[in-house]
Amino acid sequence: MHNDKIIILDFGSQTTQLIARRIREQKVYSEIHPYTLPLEQLKAMQPSGIILSGGPASVYDEDAPISDAGLFELGVPVLGICYGAQLMMQQLGGRVEKADNREFGKASLTVNYTAGLFAGLEPAPAQHQVWMSHGDRVEEAAPGFTATAGSEHSPFAALRHEEKSFVAVQFHPEVAHTLIGTDVLRNFIFGLCGCEASWTMHSFIESTVAGIRESVGRDQVLCALSGGVDSTVVAAMVHKAIGSQLTCIHVNNGLMRINESESVLRFFREKTDLKVIDIDAEKYFLDRLDGIADPEEKRKRIGYGFIEIFEEEANKIGDVKYLAQGTLYPDVIESVVFRGKAPIKSHHNVGGLPERMQLKLIEPLRELFKDEVRELGLELGLPEEAIFRQPFPGPGLGIRIMGAVDKERLQIVRQADVIVLEEMKKSGWYRKVWQSFAVLLPIQTVGVMGDGRTYEHVIAIRSVDSRDAMTADWSQLPYEILGRISTRIINEVRGVNRVVYDISSKPPSTIEWE
Repeated sequence: MHNDKIIILDFGSQTTQLIARRIREQKVYSEIHPYTLPLEQLKAMQPSGIILSGGPASVYDEDAPISDAGLFELGVPVLGICYGAQLMMQQLGGRVEKADNREFGKASLTVNYTAGLFAGLEPAPAQHQVWMSHGDRVEEAAPGFTATAGSEHSPFAALRHEEKSFVAVQFHPEVAHTLIGTDVLRNFIFGLCGCEASWTMHSFIESTVAGIRESVGRDQVLCALSGGVDSTVVAAMVHKAIGSQLTCIHVNNGLMRINESESVLRFFREKTDLKVIDIDAEKYFLDRLDGIADPEEKRKRIGYGFIEIFEEEANKIGDVKYLAQGTLYPDVIESVVFRGKAPIKSHHNVGGLPERMQLKLIEPLRELFKDEVRELGLELGLPEEAIFRQPFPGPGLGIRIMGAVDKERLQIVRQADVIVLEEMKKSGWYRKVWQSFAVLLPIQTVGVMGDGRTYEHVIAIRSVDSRDAMTADWSQLPYEILGRISTRIINEVRGVNRVVYDISSKPPSTIEWE
């Protein structure tokens, strides 16, 4: 499906996904796999190049993550970044030790070889700002390697093999603070790997539509249609492929925002040719969530509930063998277990599906980041009002209520959510941020209203800036907007006497609270 492909082996860096994003920005396909990927599977992928990511470990640790050294025998260009660079040196005969002077943050790089990774860049004495994050360093280069750049505390800040297409950098080219990062990655993917800039949404549509037609044949397909960007684009893509063989199902799970289901159904019936069935399952889901406070358990119960409804509807229609849903690449990445640790979350589309599920999945967006999905939607001709909606989680308000879910708490967070969105749109900030919403906390605080003492709920406001939801910074909203939101929520939402603003970034936090 992809003429050129860069495979990134993940050693646990918080910025691994940024490597994939930077490569895709150059219209070259890239994907992330754990460092434990078997060599035969890696070889079968026929990568144009391999990147070894950074990571928090030291290569000399007893339990250090180590990939199969056989990847250096595949005849494929390899780039090692930070930990990946040190691992390359160690596996090929070099020496890595704890550094006397660690480097964290901005550093100045001097380049002494202006070809390969540094083609087109100024050599020493010119200095280039890069981002370092390491406590170890290469003390002795592996045989056949020479230094191509250095910094104050890293004489081997970049290396190249004199005969093979192996290169390594101690700094992080994927982060914005490395001002030459794009140049370095471009030189790797186009110069060393010989890739072509062919990863476009137009080519993606052509290949994906053909693949769906071939897989489905004459069978019927259900599509889970929430009305969000992802499911809307999936529905349009599958409908383009198989037309009337597609039936969309919109489930009101009782965890939607105010009038959400009504507006979603009106949009699809008035502005598309999709066949849509709507199901009111509010009681069904609230019964399943009764008394459940654990966030993972809530996600799984919601995910299982959707599948049961879809399978029931599939039996009514007959000949349905497939379920199409809007799983994105961040959903896949965040649901993967790294080195035996728990995943970030059991995504309702990924980790939350029961093994006994009878329907086969169609996930045409599984390889895409959110901004690519929006680009795809526009390429498919969908209106901007559908494409540029802020993301809304599949489990809905169930994961914006900390603790157990019930009708009273749903009503509180719904009313607060309306106020947040109204004020964001009124101020012109709705399209400026990635996502903005209200969260109901599991605590109550003392307040004063009129002449009386209150002991009521707390609402947290969350607004973040992001490109793909893999990383995010809290939005620096004007105080005037935050003030209006707070005043309105306290005045208009009964049961709330305090509003706080979440100023945590991702990482270390997540965008959603659960």
